[in-house]
Amino acid sequence: MTRTHYYTASTLDGFIATRDHSLDWLLKQPFDEHGPMNYESFVADIGALIMGASTYAWVLEHDAGWSYTQPAFVLTHREFPVPDGADVRFRSGDVAAVHAEVIAAAEGRDVWVVGGGDLAGQFADAGLLDEVWVQFAPVTIAEGQPLLPRSLDLELVDHARNGGFLCARYRVVTPAE
Repeated sequence: MTRTHYYTASTLDGFIATRDHSLDWLLKQPFDEHGPMNYESFVADIGALIMGASTYAWVLEHDAGWSYTQPAFVLTHREFPVPDGADVRFRSGDVAAVHAEVIAAAEGRDVWVVGGGDLAGQFADAGLLDEVWVQFAPVTIAEGQPLLPRSLDLELVDHARNGGFLCARYRVVTPAE
């Protein structure tokens, strides 16, 4: 059964990026790329991804090249270039309408909501978010882009230490009342 995951890193005070979308705080943290709850192991089970326009723009600007082999859906009303050889599909509208298409593209594998906490929150609001994976970095930044700007009830499924990070995987129980 295909599950939809939000996999991200966060500061201890609950931000995934600074106000200007910088990840400098994250990129200087020690993390074992082969340790527990690492990206490579996570992404091996991902059949499709979905991200918002801000995340897509950040990846285009900061990534050395398009590193995803899966179909990537970008929710946007803006026009963007597509990296050579990338399977990028631009969509707009409600996440529930796009989710069925993303699930089909995943071909029985899982879906990753990449980047923005608000986008992950929209999936949670629609009852379509199954798990939240967070790598908590040992840093605070006091303000920025929030991890998940929603009220949710979560159940801790797994946890580990990887380098300086506390890694946690949660099952979404239900949107909090």
